[in-house]
Amino acid sequence: MLLKFLMLDNKRTAVIDLGTNTFELLIAEPTETGFAVIHQERVGVFIGRGGIDKGVITDDAQMRMFTAIQHLKEVIFQFNVAPERIFGVATSAFRNAKNGKILATQILEKMGLPIEIISGEAEAEYIFQGVKSAIKLQESPVLVMDIGGGSVEFVIGNQRKIFWKRSFEIGAQRLKNMFMPQDPITLLNTQKLEIFLESQLVELSQFIFNYSPKFLIGSAGTFDTLAEMSFRRSNPKLDMINGSLLNGYEVSIDDFYYFYYQLTTLDRAERLKIPGMIELRADMIVVSICLLKFVVEKCELDTIHCSSYALKEGYLRSKLS
Repeated sequence: MLLKFLMLDNKRTAVIDLGTNTFELLIAEPTETGFAVIHQERVGVFIGRGGIDKGVITDDAQMRMFTAIQHLKEVIFQFNVAPERIFGVATSAFRNAKNGKILATQILEKMGLPIEIISGEAEAEYIFQGVKSAIKLQESPVLVMDIGGGSVEFVIGNQRKIFWKRSFEIGAQRLKNMFMPQDPITLLNTQKLEIFLESQLVELSQFIFNYSPKFLIGSAGTFDTLAEMSFRRSNPKLDMINGSLLNGYEVSIDDFYYFYYQLTTLDRAERLKIPGMIELRADMIVVSICLLKFVVEKCELDTIHCSSYALKEGYLRSKLS
């Protein structure tokens, strides 16, 4: 036991982001300028499937959840992270589920992983801090956007401060359940979705008008895949070397609309043939790209910037500091 204790690295920190669709692990250690990533991976768990509209995490989803956590804990053990430096952070699916707090307690009791269920406002704050770790902001306001399975976060800020932040419980899993009963999505349902977004995002429209951000940074998830597809379209004979290339990657407005029309007209099997598309994103990306189109047109954007840093990196920064 003593030998095992001495082998633990008290500088390393592990964060598991328990999202509605994916669980993401980040292991890092502090540096003079921030942190260095030691290991990261994601697992498709989809804990919102079958229960998100009823406000519950179903029995099937719980089985997938415990299996994924067990796997990620085994990975963390291989990197010798001290138990007190392992953190779990849960978002929309947990905070809106009737059994969310009970399951967080069970995870702690059965698996020794403390889970913090954070508010939507806190989620938006952590996402912004994560983006700031990846991309140097300027004085002019930027709009940061994160599309999750349960919620969508928006932050308007600059290098010094946040002007406005808000989380909306209209994530991709919820939108898919409402507006995509068939695949491919119909033109009528894309129109219904746009009307719905107009009604739900009145506050966003108001603050876009007030601050006029001309710079959109999308974090992780959909934006990782969009960047990958855009890169592959411009460089068909090359693969992404590593995820760090996604930080700050610019997707032109022409590329965006090219993929928008592809994703909203192709079925799942056809979407999977698009270079850069991954199976994990193939279902949710349709409604996500419709949501992104709404924001692009509100802001009258010329480019979309992508950050592979998001919630877990921002949460990690708070634990390291």
